[in-house]
Amino acid sequence: MSARSTSTATPLRLPVRVVPGARRSEVVGRLGEAWKLRIAAPPERGRANDELVALLARTLRVPRSAIRVARGHTIGQKLVEVQHLTREEAERRLVSAREKRP
Repeated sequence: MSARSTSTATPLRLPVRVVPGARRSEVVGRLGEAWKLRIAAPPERGRANDELVALLARTLRVPRSAIRVARGHTIGQKLVEVQHLTREEAERRLVSAREKRP
């Protein structure tokens, strides 16, 4: 089964908890049903959301255009939609990123 799906498929809805203003951007781990992510950018003028999208694109190995903050633009609890990826593959890639942390 391929991790990629057709462009008409329903996007993966990924709950995340973002902590902006961190020393570096990284996947921290699970926090209940959500993934906790530290973001180096400050929570000003969308900078943290932009860095969130960049971090998830790198971690999940999908284009930035495949990721969208669907809910929670101005708060730490967010719902992110990801195109072209199954939940199982996203979970594997997030776990792998967490394990590679220094």
